[in-house]
Amino acid sequence: MTARIKICGLTRPKDVAAAIEYGADYLGFIVEAKSARRLNVKQAAHLALPTKDIVPTVAVTVNASNALLDAICDQMRPDYIQLHGDETPERARDINERFGIKLIKALPIAAPQDLAAISQYDVDLTLLDAKPPKGAARGGHGTAFDWNILRGAVLPETWMLAGGINPETASRAASVTNASILDVSSGVESGPGIKDHAKLKALFEAVNSV
Repeated sequence: MTARIKICGLTRPKDVAAAIEYGADYLGFIVEAKSARRLNVKQAAHLALPTKDIVPTVAVTVNASNALLDAICDQMRPDYIQLHGDETPERARDINERFGIKLIKALPIAAPQDLAAISQYDVDLTLLDAKPPKGAARGGHGTAFDWNILRGAVLPETWMLAGGINPETASRAASVTNASILDVSSGVESGPGIKDHAKLKALFEAVNSV
């Protein structure tokens, strides 16, 4: 089964349009988090709302307050909130109860023992991402963890893989890990937040060839 693709860190309308044209299954917008791709709520809503009912949208957050999540849900109306910080299982449960929205929990992975956290979260999707370099922003740093540690691991039926995925590595990522969804940001950029449309096209061609 061909992996689905989430294009994340979108900052420009023409990049959103290109991602949709090439077949993106999810669109990700980084909202009020430390990132070169950071958007405020108004900017994220401006990009996300026109895609409503076309492609599911994801508001990527890091340790967001209830006030920020309120604003995101009210103005942006995303299909998913992605928790990409230090949110505990209890915090994830609280967000689900308060906002009634689908959740993606990103977990930083470097070693097999890090996978134990998967079973602690009751969320709609789990995203396995490489641990960021010291001092770096969460996600979007273009590094991968050793995908071989996933061999034989107990994983959810549907899960997401991020980190170091680009047109050259995407087919291997899909075949080695059997990830349901590939989450790609810096791997299809010419600069932070600037998507390269030729790389976008090549990414989808690579994944669809698996």
